[in-house]
Amino acid sequence: MPKLRGEAFWRETLRSAHYVVAPMVDQSELAWRLLSRRHGAQLCYTPMLHAQVFLRDANYRRENLYGEACPEDRPLIVQFCANDPEVFVQAALLAQDYCDAIDLNLGCPQMIAKRGHYGAFLQEEWDLLQRMILLANEKLSVPITCKIRVFPEIDKTVKYAQMLEKAGCQLLTVHGRTKEQKGPLAGVASWEHIQAVRKAVSIPVFANGNIQCLSDVEECIRKTGVHGVMSAEGNLHNPALFEGRNPLVWEMAEEYLEIVQKYPCPLSYVRAHLFKLWHHTLQVYQQLREELAKVKTLEGIVDVNRELKLRCQEEIANQKEGEKPKEGLPFFHWICQPYIRPGPKERCKENGASGTEKGVRGKRALEEEEDGNAELLSKNKQKKKLRNPNKTFDPSLKPKYAKCDQCGNPKGNKCVFNMCRGCCKKRAFKETADCPGHGLLFKTKYEKSLSWQSSQRVIQTPEISRRGAVDVGETAALEEAGDS
Repeated sequence: MPKLRGEAFWRETLRSAHYVVAPMVDQSELAWRLLSRRHGAQLCYTPMLHAQVFLRDANYRRENLYGEACPEDRPLIVQFCANDPEVFVQAALLAQDYCDAIDLNLGCPQMIAKRGHYGAFLQEEWDLLQRMILLANEKLSVPITCKIRVFPEIDKTVKYAQMLEKAGCQLLTVHGRTKEQKGPLAGVASWEHIQAVRKAVSIPVFANGNIQCLSDVEECIRKTGVHGVMSAEGNLHNPALFEGRNPLVWEMAEEYLEIVQKYPCPLSYVRAHLFKLWHHTLQVYQQLREELAKVKTLEGIVDVNRELKLRCQEEIANQKEGEKPKEGLPFFHWICQPYIRPGPKERCKENGASGTEKGVRGKRALEEEEDGNAELLSKNKQKKKLRNPNKTFDPSLKPKYAKCDQCGNPKGNKCVFNMCRGCCKKRAFKETADCPGHGLLFKTKYEKSLSWQSSQRVIQTPEISRRGAVDVGETAALEEAGDS
């Protein structure tokens, strides 16, 4: 059967999917995909997989794709990050029998993508991207798709999309933000860029960005003309987003936990999902937030979820008639609803400063100076404080280390050369010396080696003498036999 392309691929293989769950690292695992499909999602992506690791590690393949067969988890697109055409295609060949298409991630803006040289940090390397997509389009039995971020300029974004289409991309997902727009600087995604791309290419286009509820999906399709809309954070806070419902949080949480029982995943994934689902409620019940962070088993997570449900039900029972949601929320905190990420200005106000840089710096200064007040510590530092109450974050109280004479790193307190272990090892080896402080005994081992070699020579000498005497006796006997 010939490989379907473009519109035919979207219509027949992807079943004209309009509602799409985004690829999310550690968050779009099988259990979550199944929950989302039950509540309106028509197409799902796997989490972003690292092509090189997928190629070399059988356990990684089994944990992320080769697990228990699940026919209801289709259509499915597997997403890879890669920067080498051969590695990308070889990994895709191992995955193509388990999915309906392979997606190349060109949209990840995180620092890990910059260090690994993949995702949105390849968007200027058009020659490399052409080679990757051309080779994949030639070798794979399933279509190749791409997920991109936009450039600030609409014209450049359009040319970028056209280049990918010409190389062989059969479906394009456009996130309407630049690679610099992330975290508190995310801002609003540009549907104008997405609309321009949709008009400029003939392949199907999915839009990503600004999706918090079903009305956003409908408005995005109407304004941009895209074939489908992808949701990430909106889906995490409300898995029933594509149904146009705002269910009770515990209904979604309990259903998800039931699916996890059948299709297990790492506990960190489960905990992260409950933090998203219960986000607004956990602002009210801070103690349960700490319990959820510390729990070590799935049963423990189920217990925390049950306690949150009971607290909310008790709150509902005591609710006064006509009472409205607090904190400016559209619904009460126990109802699935969007989380609006605060922008830089809001964060600055929370930190008590006027500028972004000043706000962040001010917060860090408080964390370092006022170590005694847990409220001023970041969440990560509070967790460390819980594990070790005696831990201090005050730099003035931290011990001062003497520096290595060679490289400036902290030296060993008992090092005979006044060096760190690395420099000490090099010098001790070079000079055949000992450093008991670092446990390096090159001189001692060398002397033992010489002693052992000497003892071996002593042992072998008598044996040689004895064997020589035997040889002389044998020779004499032979001579006597010859005379007779």
